[in-house]
Amino acid sequence: MPVLHVSVTSPLSPHQTLQRLIDFSPARAEAWAGVDDDSLTVHGAGEGWAEVTEGNRFAWERERYTWDAAAGTVSVVTLNSNIWAQGSGWNYTIMPDGAGSRVEVTAVRKGYGMRGKLVGAVLSLIGKRRITSSTTAALAAR
Repeated sequence: MPVLHVSVTSPLSPHQTLQRLIDFSPARAEAWAGVDDDSLTVHGAGEGWAEVTEGNRFAWERERYTWDAAAGTVSVVTLNSNIWAQGSGWNYTIMPDGAGSRVEVTAVRKGYGMRGKLVGAVLSLIGKRRITSSTTAALAAR
């Protein structure tokens, strides 16, 4: 089970960074390379939470997002997926960094089924680089 930690910087303010992480509009597919517009469904949302299915043809997850704007944290827990086991997920901690932000990212990926275990093994090898590049791109100024 890969547990990966990366740190990225963004020119976005902490507030803007949080908004980018919890934006479930069609703009999400533009920001996040692994999310296809037709694979994005918001099942419910409220103050500080959302339940969302997102992904692409290869991999999808139904996740529960919870966030605390004051603490600068976002937690994402996998509820169902075709390749990740329940309890997999992401944690983001957002901190001011000059005019922008620094984001500490922790990914916990438990493979589900043979394909998930294979993807998890590959993620152990190249995951940090992949997570760093995709998160940096998603949190870039537009």
